[in-house]
Amino acid sequence: MTQNVFELPGPEGNSIVGSLLDFGRDPLAFLTKCAREYGDIVPMRLGLTPTCLLNNPQYIEQVLKDRNLFVKSRGLRSLKSLLGEGLLSSEGDSWFHQRRLIQPIFHQKRIATYSDIMVAYTERMLDSWQDGETRDVHEDMMRLTLNIVMKTIFNRDLNAGEAQDVAHAMDVTMDWFESKRQQNFIFLEWFPIPENIRYKNAIKQMDKTIYQMIDQRRASGENPGDLLSMLMAAKDEEDGSQMSDRQLRDEIATLMLAGHETTSNTLTAAWVLLSQYPEVRTKLLAELQAVLGERSPTIADIPNLRYTDMVIKEAMRVTPPVYSMARKATKDCEIGGYELPEGCIILMSQWVMHRNPRYFEDPEVFRPERWANDLEKNLPRGVYFPFGDGPRVCIGKSFAVMEAVLLLATIAQKFELTLVPDHPIVPQASITLRPLYGVKVTLKQNLAPEGILMSG
Repeated sequence: MTQNVFELPGPEGNSIVGSLLDFGRDPLAFLTKCAREYGDIVPMRLGLTPTCLLNNPQYIEQVLKDRNLFVKSRGLRSLKSLLGEGLLSSEGDSWFHQRRLIQPIFHQKRIATYSDIMVAYTERMLDSWQDGETRDVHEDMMRLTLNIVMKTIFNRDLNAGEAQDVAHAMDVTMDWFESKRQQNFIFLEWFPIPENIRYKNAIKQMDKTIYQMIDQRRASGENPGDLLSMLMAAKDEEDGSQMSDRQLRDEIATLMLAGHETTSNTLTAAWVLLSQYPEVRTKLLAELQAVLGERSPTIADIPNLRYTDMVIKEAMRVTPPVYSMARKATKDCEIGGYELPEGCIILMSQWVMHRNPRYFEDPEVFRPERWANDLEKNLPRGVYFPFGDGPRVCIGKSFAVMEAVLLLATIAQKFELTLVPDHPIVPQASITLRPLYGVKVTLKQNLAPEGILMSG
């Protein structure tokens, strides 16, 4: 016998506005409190929208597996002006068609060719670092991963103006989305308030950069083997169709957002945690010395960098690069014996599930060793999902993991990063989970075994 989920006790009591304000003020604390106090499925109303938070991995798996019954929510759809009909935001046949076109581009053998670019760009960044200086490592990771993703897409280095246009568009988007979330997406994008105008102008400038690169490539007819060439050459097996300039633009914008924002957040979280847990850093350096000695890492080393990989996994558990996902029910449905109405928004929080003491002992503690003995495979689906799951699992997952491991290894070999005391590290829960005020660190160049400073 099923029960209407909205007959269950929820966090708002008699105050719907209370729930909305609590969520807008601190979504991480609000979702954690809901999960701890109300169990596996938590009904609430955020504004006028019936909403449920799922904290049972079976329920989460059910939602993520069924892409037709549960579609992207209006929160992500509000980013259409940034992402268009890219893989992250499209639905139905449009999504299926694009996924089929793009899937071969992210084959393991293809993405492996980008590993040398990742290491070379990291070492170029390290050449500018100085022993004893203070830097915002989040800013550095953002610029590094942006340069890498633009090189892999366009086979070229961004000039200062292009890099600024793209970085500015991403920063403005995060702030805009955070503002809309706090307002429950009540104010429409076209309304001429300053934040909407800034957002529109930033997207317009970014589009100019992307379309210029597409136009230059079409005019030259070159095929340097980068992602843009592969996207332009991709043909649908059934009808032979190829992507229009608008489709190319949408997928490139999606790759830029998903391909650098989340990886930079993961690496930033890793530096914070490694500074707070020096015993983990000692184990990491021991592995890097044993596997690499003084040479740079390559893709062939990744199977042997097991502890490095566990550091990345654990960083994504403690501070997931995306803190929650949302879907909308396209019709009345049932989850776990509870009836949900058509239009109900379903929240699934990586922040909550990754820190659930039912599945992780001492969940607040940074302990990479917990990932030994195939923990990830032994966990129920729906417990650990930094890249999502089901048919819409992130298409760039292998690319992102390879990049994070190689960049972490390359940097940790040569520098120790220590948090600047008293600098506030405040998570901004926007599209991604990024540090609102950056992360200030002091650099200390590592000594080689002979006692000589390692060169960049």
